[in-house]
Amino acid sequence: MNRFSRISACKRLKITVNHIVGRRMATNNECSAGIIVIGDEILKGQTEDTNSHFICKHLFSLGVKVKKISVIGDDLDTIAREVSLFSKSFTHVITTGGIGPTHDDKTFEGIAKAFDDVLEPNPVLVELCKEYFGPASLDSPKMKLAMVPKSATTVYGYHPETGQKNKFPLVTIKNVYIFPGVPQLLERSFITLEHLFKNPSKDFYTREIYVDKDEVSIADILNTVDSKHNNTVILGSYPDFNNSYYKVKLVLESETKKDLDDACQTLTESLPKDCIVEYDKSPIHHAVDKVYGVVNSCERCEYTKNVREAVKILEECLDKYGLDDLCVGFNGGKDCTVLLHLFYSVAKKKFPVHKDKYKALYIKSKSVFPEVEKFIQISRDKLQFFVQSFSFLVQAQLSLLSLLNPKFQVSTTITTSNETNESHLESFSMTDADWPQFMRVNPLLNWSYKHIWQFLRSLNIPYCSLYDRGYTSLGSMNNTHPNPHLQYIDDRGILSYHPAHTLVNENSERHGRNT
Repeated sequence: MNRFSRISACKRLKITVNHIVGRRMATNNECSAGIIVIGDEILKGQTEDTNSHFICKHLFSLGVKVKKISVIGDDLDTIAREVSLFSKSFTHVITTGGIGPTHDDKTFEGIAKAFDDVLEPNPVLVELCKEYFGPASLDSPKMKLAMVPKSATTVYGYHPETGQKNKFPLVTIKNVYIFPGVPQLLERSFITLEHLFKNPSKDFYTREIYVDKDEVSIADILNTVDSKHNNTVILGSYPDFNNSYYKVKLVLESETKKDLDDACQTLTESLPKDCIVEYDKSPIHHAVDKVYGVVNSCERCEYTKNVREAVKILEECLDKYGLDDLCVGFNGGKDCTVLLHLFYSVAKKKFPVHKDKYKALYIKSKSVFPEVEKFIQISRDKLQFFVQSFSFLVQAQLSLLSLLNPKFQVSTTITTSNETNESHLESFSMTDADWPQFMRVNPLLNWSYKHIWQFLRSLNIPYCSLYDRGYTSLGSMNNTHPNPHLQYIDDRGILSYHPAHTLVNENSERHGRNT
């Protein structure tokens, strides 16, 4: 019997932000899950739900299909009704949120009602609450976390690498697993308890193919491939209108590796050869390996020479000063993005167990682009940098920096050969005598515009979105425009701009800037 429901591929393919070509697998040994996210703050938009994404991703890797996600408020009857329905419908039910000590946390009470149960103090949890909050009566808010459904049980997780036992157990009742709502707590607990959800009878094999074509142009190809393989393989198509490297991500899923390989071969042979992109979706995770892969390669071109030299300078800088006394200059521009990634890679290799955030200095100009501000925030969070921001002239802000952080002996700042008239600069140069005394470290002095983009694009490093809209050099909003050398008229007759990395004449990099 066909394991996949058949629906006409032509009817199924729609040009939307998210759609899937193909039907989900329905097998007798299917292991399903439903997720209930509980919290008024989620429904009001006061808190972003990241828990369901985390849980879905991990359950899929365990062979469990998430069938439904429900987001509900802290209402007793709603919780009871939803838990009861989910418990009857799915193999596993996972709830997150609503188990704190305050009056509006009603998850335990709602789940008890779903199973016609009552709350009572759990001895294990009572002792933990006493240890954490101190002695208290059972009717104290401090003991609310210990009041769980009478028929509930507790289960401890163990760290998969260290084997260390979790201090706090997970509360379960029937097929319902009650997780906290705080993402850090949920993720830590879930990873130690993954064995509870593992489906031993099923493995999923997946592969992703990234395409630099829009969905409309490859729709017929996707329909044909899906018609040929939809008995054994699910083909999903996911457009991304903001990615700098691809336009559509194609995801193939199967229960057997051979079926997956066959479908991937059909798809790659059917797609135009020049549209498949070698894309690294985790460039930060692979930063050390990728950067040092260039350093240790056999290439002897000018680009690899510059990468090796920059890494050597940063290694020498870290040897001299250590991490605590370094501050990386970062303003969201392409050159600074290269520097930040290089610094992160070298620091990670030399100090792999360093837990503190790296330090960066952001000199904020007037009328800064919101896209630049957003990119700085994203880079800060992904690379774990502490960004100190100043809205002064460089000389003034360095004076203030020296007062606020007297231990900063070095400011690693970015200066490239095509952006400065300071030909006297060397890899290590002190600031001028009338300036606050900082050592300026300049790893990219010899890098060209072409090398900056080669580094960013070859390593799939995220950069400010303005560069994809024709900006080649970023200043403030009142003096910066797209580069006229990148202008073109698109198929609709609209004036558009090619992305910055396509600029041929490097000497025209600053065209579009009034200063």
